[in-house]
Amino acid sequence: MPDHDPRPYDAVLLVSFGGPEKPEDVVPFLQNVTKGRGVPAERLAEVGQHYFRFGGRSPINDQNRALLAAIRADFAAAGLDLPVFWGNRNWDPYLADAVREMATAGVTRAACFVTSAYSSYSGCRQYRHDLAGAVDAAAGTPVRLDKLRHYYNHPGFLGPVVDATLDGLARVGSDDRVESRVEVLFVTHSIPVSMNRASGPGGEAYTGQHRAAMAEVMRRVHAETGRRFGHELAYCSRSGPPSMPWLEPDVNDRIRELADRGVDRVVLVPIGFVSDHMEVIYDLDTEALATAAAVGTIAVRVATPGVDPRFVTMVRELVLERAAAERGESPLRVSWGDGEITPDTCAVGCCS
Repeated sequence: MPDHDPRPYDAVLLVSFGGPEKPEDVVPFLQNVTKGRGVPAERLAEVGQHYFRFGGRSPINDQNRALLAAIRADFAAAGLDLPVFWGNRNWDPYLADAVREMATAGVTRAACFVTSAYSSYSGCRQYRHDLAGAVDAAAGTPVRLDKLRHYYNHPGFLGPVVDATLDGLARVGSDDRVESRVEVLFVTHSIPVSMNRASGPGGEAYTGQHRAAMAEVMRRVHAETGRRFGHELAYCSRSGPPSMPWLEPDVNDRIRELADRGVDRVVLVPIGFVSDHMEVIYDLDTEALATAAAVGTIAVRVATPGVDPRFVTMVRELVLERAAAERGESPLRVSWGDGEITPDTCAVGCCS
């Protein structure tokens, strides 16, 4: 069979987080996101202001529309005859509606690409729960949903990050005279410490995968520039009860600490995010850049993969890789660096 054989899949489902499209969506959306988590009302109000600052509209749905169109175009150009659908966990179009749409179209089995590259409860297991729930909610449909593997170390994801990091270093003026005053801050969404400990089959996969991705990016930056830059992992978007420990350091705290040490040039690399959604445009573009300006630090935020052709092609490669595995073949599984290639099927109890 040809290399672009998608059997046993007859569709692909783009799965994402979702976001409000207008001001009156904001509070219901946040209630969906935080249901059962005990997030204080004042925190919801605070986060709601982030959205209202941008007209009550999250950029994530428009970005997913662009990614959906790009995936469809890539499939067509490659001769891959698979329809691509889209569903969200927390806002319209909801996953259950997408499942009903697929069933109406005659789909029986779909490969699901999730816009979360790393292992954790919120980044993987909760999506799997929601996919199962969507099938249950669309009772009577024959659709089977298979979530594709994590891709934190896939060249289609990391290649754009490497190029963005090089661009950021050039923009802050990282010549030999100021190299010691430059820090690359890789930023991802903070999660509870307990969630990180339970991530992956061996624990702490969330931070481990981020560090592996970060190390590979900096290895390639060094190969390209011949210079070594300070780099570390920082976090944004903490929420939840104040009594619950979350991963640190916060990116704003770290920018201040670096300034105290004489580091006055920072490149912010949003390695935990595939596109410029609210955690990027508010937590980094608004808050972190304001923090940097307040302490006299030159800071730039670099691009996320978005609809970079390498990232879009990666989706097709992951679909075909999984399809071959489901047919009992041994597909080539591409990765960069020392990080493991995560399995197609998560272990029982993984990311509890």
